Amino acid sequence: MPIPDHARANFDTLLRAAADANLVLMECLDAATREPRYVLCAVGRSDGEYVFTPFGHLADGNPYDAYLPPDPKDPAGFIVGPTI
Repeated sequence: MPIPDHARANFDTLLRAAADANLVLMECLDAATREPRYVLCAVGRSDGEYVFTPFGHLADGNPYDAYLPPDPKDPAGFIVGPTI
């Protein structure tokens, strides 16, 4: 499955921020659960103020347990391991 244009544009922005040393890890609260999240943010300036643009948070626990990778044998599928 192709990556959507908006996701690719956000990733490119994230890479530019990292290359320019304008990337931070910020502790925030999840808006729904109020649990702490560690959020990757690009830092910019607007009208003399700092602007933090969130791009995503780091996975809690083992990130290999949080995601299913794409299946190289099926472009539209994902590798589903055994369930517990």
